[in-house]
Amino acid sequence: MKVFSSLDDVRAAAERIRSYIHKTPVMTCSSIDDLIGGRIFFKCENFQKMGAFKFRGASNAVFSLTDKECGKGVATHSSGNHAAALSRAAQIRGIKAIIVMPTTAPSVKKAAVERCGAQIVLCEPTQKARQDTLDHIARETGATVVHPYNDERVIAGQGTAALELTSEIPDLDIITAPVSGGGLLSGTAIAAKETHPRISVLGTEPAGADDAHRSLKLGKIVLCEHPQTIADGLRMSLGEKTFPIIQKYVDDILTVSEEGIIQGMKLVWERMKIVIEPSAAVPVAALFEHKAIFSGKRIGVILSGGNVDLDHLPWSK
Repeated sequence: MKVFSSLDDVRAAAERIRSYIHKTPVMTCSSIDDLIGGRIFFKCENFQKMGAFKFRGASNAVFSLTDKECGKGVATHSSGNHAAALSRAAQIRGIKAIIVMPTTAPSVKKAAVERCGAQIVLCEPTQKARQDTLDHIARETGATVVHPYNDERVIAGQGTAALELTSEIPDLDIITAPVSGGGLLSGTAIAAKETHPRISVLGTEPAGADDAHRSLKLGKIVLCEHPQTIADGLRMSLGEKTFPIIQKYVDDILTVSEEGIIQGMKLVWERMKIVIEPSAAVPVAALFEHKAIFSGKRIGVILSGGNVDLDHLPWSK
């Protein structure tokens, strides 16, 4: 069995999904450059279809399926961006999608899935309930399970964002991305290190959900049992398929404060005039809270998404 994805897989994914995704822009901001003392290139996945990088991995998974596999559809568990991304990818291919969502999932997330014609199956808001419900559905329907991050096809698809960035800006010193389950970071690391071996790959995560940081230091997966962070997309633990890639390619994982996440998010809204979600603000926070690492460098930052509940902005009273 294949252990993890390769650069060839990322390049194949890029060709496979080219006509379905947006090639997102790379943006700069001179005022943020001045504050950091470096040159920063923001890969704006907040402009991706469905508002996040997740559409890349979901599309690669769906369009990798054989016609026979398509006949039984796809299934996953997710309360966030992966749910909407897989639903939309399945809709484009014209196949059925079943999404297991916890009863606590925001109504706006459920509505996004329903708009794409996917079937929602609700479950109790625990990891065990989500997985048990998904396992039952897969047995009953024969649907192909597309895990949010612990899937080689998803990892390769997520890596296409960094492949685009490093092709457009080839002389980066550092590339950084947020980390939760590790699909984006592992895909980013493959694309960056295999094309530019001297580049430094840094993961970033909230201090209140620092399992990936601890996992890399200890050399084994540490579970994220009680995450305390506003970055709701970064509350999952690393997978057995993403962790070996992170061990092989990622130089370090930096942690940031909740206040730093809020201020980073607000700064990008104010200075760049673009909307990013709290999870996307985590690497922005790292630029400021670990400034010594980034000062004087050329840095690529993956802005992972822009799906925000506008009724509950973190700086609103």
